[in-house]
Amino acid sequence: MTLRLLAVHAHPDDESSKGSATLAYYRSRGARAMVVSATGGESGRVLNDALLSHPMAERDLPGMRRLEMANAQAALDIEHRWLGYIDSGWPEDGNPMPSNSFALIPLETSAEPLVRIIREFKPQVLVAYDENGGYPHPDHIRAHEIAIYARDAAADPSRYPDAGPAWQISKTYYDRIFNGPRIAALHSALVARDPEDPLLERFTEMRNWADRPDLATTHVPVGEFFESRDAALLSHASQVSPESSFFFWPNDLQRQAWPYEDFQLVDSLVETELPESDLFAGIRDEESA
Repeated sequence: MTLRLLAVHAHPDDESSKGSATLAYYRSRGARAMVVSATGGESGRVLNDALLSHPMAERDLPGMRRLEMANAQAALDIEHRWLGYIDSGWPEDGNPMPSNSFALIPLETSAEPLVRIIREFKPQVLVAYDENGGYPHPDHIRAHEIAIYARDAAADPSRYPDAGPAWQISKTYYDRIFNGPRIAALHSALVARDPEDPLLERFTEMRNWADRPDLATTHVPVGEFFESRDAALLSHASQVSPESSFFFWPNDLQRQAWPYEDFQLVDSLVETELPESDLFAGIRDEESA
């Protein structure tokens, strides 16, 4: 039996900051892992000051982001598909979203290519954002909506009959990588290691995460793949610099205090016992029965 995991993301770079060590972990154990990027990040901007004068960043940022995504894909050894929709941008920018942007296309239209991917790839596990998109970017919210809509449609042979034979996903998870217990454990470990560590001064930037409800049900042990995660993140050089807050915690500290990536099981057609340490828990047992 080949285990297959599908992760649906809004923009290139999201896949590297949200669960990429988990993708590398399962690939190392023979599972197939595919990331779907709904948009190309066309409305983004260069967030790495070191690349502000890069000729391609000035001339063709969308093209640059596609090259960065290819590098991240290679770093994680995963499969990747583009849905091909246009980045909707941030409403706070004061400009209306493009009329053909991802967040504005009717869901029944935009979901069709994802239904095709699900029916072709046949994942047992889907990883998506929650109803708030993880944070309220319109493309992140739409990525949640399209993932759940396409999951349900792909299982119904009467819907999108030209998109291939129906396929039922067994388990659906929401990303809970940033959660209170993780941040608290890392902070405690840093204090124990060196109460005078200057990194502690920056902890106030992340303290709000420690006050959020803990919704995670599943803690995947991926500490040995934190370097793969970091390589994937750094592949998105226009969006992530080596000084980014993503690299705030040293990897050795993370492996000591919280060597996991965390998810919330929100739907399962197989029996499993919570808390879990495996996204495929119950699926392996069902297939081998």
